[in-house]
Amino acid sequence: MRAYRIVGWREPPRLVDADVPEPGPGQVLVRVAGCGLCHSDLTMAGISAEIGEAIGWRVPFTLGHETAGRVAEVGAGVTAVRPGDPVALVSPASCGTCRLCARGLDASCPDGLAGRGYGRDGGLAEFVLAGSVRELVPLRGLDPATAGPLTDAGATAYHAVRRVLPRLHPDGTAVVIGAGGLGAFAVQFLRALGGARVVAIDTNPARLDHARELGADDALPGVDGGTAARVAELTGGRGADAVLDFVGADATIAAGVAMVGPAGAFGLVGAAGGGLRAPWSGTLPRDGEVFAFQGSSIADVREVVALAERGAIRNDVEVFPLDRVEDAYAALDKGSLRGRAVVRP
Repeated sequence: MRAYRIVGWREPPRLVDADVPEPGPGQVLVRVAGCGLCHSDLTMAGISAEIGEAIGWRVPFTLGHETAGRVAEVGAGVTAVRPGDPVALVSPASCGTCRLCARGLDASCPDGLAGRGYGRDGGLAEFVLAGSVRELVPLRGLDPATAGPLTDAGATAYHAVRRVLPRLHPDGTAVVIGAGGLGAFAVQFLRALGGARVVAIDTNPARLDHARELGADDALPGVDGGTAARVAELTGGRGADAVLDFVGADATIAAGVAMVGPAGAFGLVGAAGGGLRAPWSGTLPRDGEVFAFQGSSIADVREVVALAERGAIRNDVEVFPLDRVEDAYAALDKGSLRGRAVVRP
């Protein structure tokens, strides 16, 4: 089969021939219908052998962690799915047996540092292997060719929104910094579940237009020294009840924390490498909270798929064939996509 792989440490990925995996006992082989692309993919080619091996990665491996398709073959003992069933593959890796997984906190599982598409073979290929049926989410009415982004971009944004929902009320305000792939999902989840006013912030005018289309009440053009003051004006001086930062640069973190009102929360999801002064030095208001994470739980993925199946959210994508995967990554890096890029083998 054809696969888009990182074949060596600090080498750019390329489209190569690879063996079709064979499912062992308990495993499931999936014929890929579509695989979404993620900004994190763009950084993986720069991983050194020392870092990669320390977190359990192996080269070569196939990129792609937003995958959906149809069951092609099942291993011995698998009865929950059958060939032909449409499924999405859970994006984050987890063991399913540790104390965190047992509490439903599989997003924090220690085994999550290496997984499908990051250190193990992912979905930018004609076939991909699921280690167990636990990693599969049935699709009932969604097209597996475009459902992949729900498993990561959608589920990660949902994980953040679910965390701040207790702080949101109909007279409150939620701010989304970075209205790209994840931020666009967050706007929709806040609108569908939170009931609060939603403010989207982005430097890209097209993304702000898209955010308004998805339900944002207000849209602000980027972060600068006056952004927090503008949010204060929009909220009558109260500040935001929740700020979700899907960028994670110094400027967005500083501005985002400054927007938080009393008893509000700032959630850091973006991985641009920014920093934050210690909250106890007066950075946060009273009863303020800061939290950070990457990824999502299996429950998040299932709930996002259910929302999409009910038509409660949109999953906007641009589709590319596998032989144009590098064009798709270039569009992702440039920020010219409307929604997520999905590659079809």
